Amino acid sequence: MMSADDSPIKPSKSFNEIESAEDFENRDTLIKHVDISIVESEKRANGTLHVRDHYTVYLIDLKVTDTDYKLVQSKISTIWRRYTEFEQIHDYLQVTYPHVVIPPLPEKRVLYAWRKSDTTDPEFVERRRAGLENFLLRVASHPRLCFDDQFINFLQQEHGWRETITDSGYLLLAENKLKSLSVSIRLKKPNPEIESVKNYGKQLETNLGNFLYTRSKIIEKNYALCKLHADYGKLFSEWSVIEKEMGDGLQKAGHYFDSIADSIDAMAEDEEQLADQLKEYLFYAGALQHLCSNHEALQRNLEIAHDTLNNRIAERNRAAAGKSGIMSRLFGTTDPDIVRDQSTRALDTKIVADKEAIHSAQRDLDEFTKKVSAEIEYFQKQKDRDLHESLVSFITLQVKAAKKNLQAWTQIKECIQNMPA
Repeated sequence: MMSADDSPIKPSKSFNEIESAEDFENRDTLIKHVDISIVESEKRANGTLHVRDHYTVYLIDLKVTDTDYKLVQSKISTIWRRYTEFEQIHDYLQVTYPHVVIPPLPEKRVLYAWRKSDTTDPEFVERRRAGLENFLLRVASHPRLCFDDQFINFLQQEHGWRETITDSGYLLLAENKLKSLSVSIRLKKPNPEIESVKNYGKQLETNLGNFLYTRSKIIEKNYALCKLHADYGKLFSEWSVIEKEMGDGLQKAGHYFDSIADSIDAMAEDEEQLADQLKEYLFYAGALQHLCSNHEALQRNLEIAHDTLNNRIAERNRAAAGKSGIMSRLFGTTDPDIVRDQSTRALDTKIVADKEAIHSAQRDLDEFTKKVSAEIEYFQKQKDRDLHESLVSFITLQVKAAKKNLQAWTQIKECIQNMPA
């Protein structure tokens, strides 16, 4: 498998030199050389007739658009993947690139539903297909993620990919990281910038969650209200049968009432797609908080290293005074010179190692902080652009639906007014 370094188009900067959102945008990425799409989904059985033993697979289609590009194995390829495999590559990227805001997967279960739905519904499967395609495009557009061998293999390697990614050891890393992140961290001196980003992530998650909840309640009631207009349509149509002079007007008015009832379906479908775009950033908010937790873990490692050194120096001072042993501490006696010398020499060696551990932890934290700063800047620009577009589209859709209903009511009014008095 060819690495990113073998790409015919050399990036202008190494991954470690990405220092701003502009650097991100100027970097070479996989998406500049290939087209990636998920062209269809298919329900398959596990070998039993029970409905719960069925699962859905998605067909990834990859086409090389740059004829000189050599990173991928073939110019055209298709491969079926389950949602669980998408979870695997997502979790692998999250563990392997802790300094990156990893693009989220679409919802596994229906969230903020406004009508009865489950993961087997064709509409949900189609929306998940679109969400999984968006995930692939996000990763393929990210300069720090797109050339990863496991991701390239995910797009093309039909057999043995699960074994290959498992052999990478990411599961053990994920387990260890989960344990470390599950411990409540109280830092002595939290990084104010990271704290600010973490709090922002929490607030963004709360605001988007509240927006989606409110939206689900409104569309539920709006859908029911619009569908009730079909009762008007039926009533006016039946009424028109017994009226000679007013019959025409009543029947036309009934048709317009029916149009109000019918129009809500397309509107609800369009709104659902926009809700999915907002859900992506609901999950992105969680990824942003995860990134901050990774930073906190490194900062905590540095603080522990400093505490270890301070304790070791205190222990060395006690040893130098001949009060290192238990008996000397209990009864105030001093250790013999030979014991004292042995203890201090041993502790001096440990102190040197402790200082090196501090330098190592500091380097890790500094490098992580540098990468995270560029990552957060890149994410914020992307988020501002995407949410602006989604919210404008959402409001535009509401205005369009309101105008359509107003037009229908105006036409109903004209029908009634034009009836002979």
